[in-house]
Amino acid sequence: FWDFLILFFCLPVVIFNEITKKRLLGDVSCRIVPFMEVSSLGVTTFSLCALGIDRFHAATSPQASTRPIEQCQSIIAKLAVIWVGSMTLSVPEILLWQLAQDTSPVSGGVTEFCTMKPSSNLPESIYSLVLTYQNARMWWYFGCYFCLPILFTVSCQLVTRRIRGTEKKSECRGTKHGQCESHLNCTIIALTVIYGLCTTPENVCNIVVAYMSPDMSKQTLDLLNLINQFFLFFKCSVTPVLLLCLCRPLGQAFMDCCCCCCEGCGPDTTSSEGSADSKLKTEMSSSIFFDKPRETPPPLLALGTPC
Repeated sequence: FWDFLILFFCLPVVIFNEITKKRLLGDVSCRIVPFMEVSSLGVTTFSLCALGIDRFHAATSPQASTRPIEQCQSIIAKLAVIWVGSMTLSVPEILLWQLAQDTSPVSGGVTEFCTMKPSSNLPESIYSLVLTYQNARMWWYFGCYFCLPILFTVSCQLVTRRIRGTEKKSECRGTKHGQCESHLNCTIIALTVIYGLCTTPENVCNIVVAYMSPDMSKQTLDLLNLINQFFLFFKCSVTPVLLLCLCRPLGQAFMDCCCCCCEGCGPDTTSSEGSADSKLKTEMSSSIFFDKPRETPPPLLALGTPC
């Protein structure tokens, strides 16, 4: 959902600014766009950490194959912590950026751009905190939003495999539960790889600009910033598609919702069959693979469901 917000709001603002050299929504977009982009990095970072912990608990559970499905309230609480924490850590971005104007040497017209300069109207204590954040921003980016999710995911995967051991792996090999766990681990690794590849250029550029900015022109700095933003947009576009393709229950639920919206969900003669299918999917949502006996009721009874 946060990736969708980035593509829906930030991408049009950036494209509009590159085409017209005018900032859409003025000073508001200069503050909101960096805030949302940094919040996106935080949401992805802490979500990968939470998924790594979940995989660790799944591997070390004494009864992994009969592990109960987590309650919705618990999941919502974790998501709230991730979102609120990410947005809180991104608040300095709102106070750090502001709109500036300059005369283009080529066309002679006035161009608008966002500059990283705290407002002098801020209270002295807040102003000093924002300056401290600005000075440490490069290494904060690199440590929290790049090293933390990658190292955390790799560590969780290594510790999980070490705890499982070769004997437990051989027991689970070939079973549906073992295949599900392996598929989920591959999904998390794929999400981490995509995130690492898309954030590496920005971190490299931040380090280079921090030590070579006096020798670089404004056009070069603007180009590097644009490249970094489009890598973020690429990550926001690829991550949901990758997740829907690799996580089959989520992808199947998404396709069912799309088909339901297209068909209008009107009452017809197939409503009873649709309700039976929805009950079947609910019962089997803990598995990543779906065996869908839809035609006849005996397979449903054989699974031991309330149907």
